Amino acid sequence: MICRMPPRPRRVPSSAARPRPDHGLLDTAIEVVGGAIGAASGVLERVGAVADTVAAQISAMDRELRDRLARIPTTVNEFGYDPFGFNPDTTRRALLGAALLYRYWFRVETHGIEHLPAGRVLLIANHGGQIALDGAMIGVACVLEADPPRIIRGMAEYWLPTLPWVNVMMVRTGSVVGTPRNCAELLERGECVIAFPEGVRGMNKTYWERYQLQEFGHGFMRLALATGTPIVPVAVVGAEEQYPGLANLRGLGRLLGMPAFPVTPFWPWLGLLGTIPLPTKYRIYFGEPMQFTGDPHDEDEVIAEQVDTVKRRIAAMIARGLAARRSWFF
Repeated sequence: MICRMPPRPRRVPSSAARPRPDHGLLDTAIEVVGGAIGAASGVLERVGAVADTVAAQISAMDRELRDRLARIPTTVNEFGYDPFGFNPDTTRRALLGAALLYRYWFRVETHGIEHLPAGRVLLIANHGGQIALDGAMIGVACVLEADPPRIIRGMAEYWLPTLPWVNVMMVRTGSVVGTPRNCAELLERGECVIAFPEGVRGMNKTYWERYQLQEFGHGFMRLALATGTPIVPVAVVGAEEQYPGLANLRGLGRLLGMPAFPVTPFWPWLGLLGTIPLPTKYRIYFGEPMQFTGDPHDEDEVIAEQVDTVKRRIAAMIARGLAARRSWFF
């Protein structure tokens, strides 16, 4: 007969010997989550503060533009347009983005704006930077810094009116197709007209050609002589580095209906991101007015000498501006 021993009773561990739950890991997780929530709240607060600051700056700039444009000497009809299609309200909305770039992105310094005379005047400037942001910055300077404010009337390239939306916007903001007749009529009305005698030759220079003035056209000088208009030379320093040009694929540009197709370190490789300009430091110099006399129908050799006088003045202003800056961005 087999005798079975009764099973031994299990020992129940005392409370001191029982395993305790690991609260350390749970506390750490709660602490991490709480810290992340706190950090996120702080980031959101800072983002909200930045957004409020940006909104306030945009609102202030819009008010400043409205006040300045109310003082321009350009005459408009009862519908708010001049004979060329310029409209101050459209211009204010279009200028808002350019004015924010002027003040906060390019941080433009303007020198000699007091040389801008009342009445008719021709601004003759160097050109560069692949996209005509230099002209936009000169235009903003004349609105924000000149007294009284002036709207510059741009002489647009012949191909620009073929672009949808652009063709309407250019005339609403004061530009016209750059024909001698249009320019002469604007000057006769006492307007401030800007011209870039280098044309696309200057705008689409490569980085290695920066600030080397290209051949100047003679048309602006013939118009100045015909209308008795003073010329104010303008030098822009900083635009040439906003899109450093590596090459200009003119053949591809012609296929696309454009006078040039610039290639930069960022365009076309980065797509739309490549169209964002570098935040270079702009400096714009307005020289003293230059008055010329003579026959506007004179031989090219005679006109060329007067054109070279303006070109040399602008080149000297550029050289002084380059010597004064510390780097592209300061």
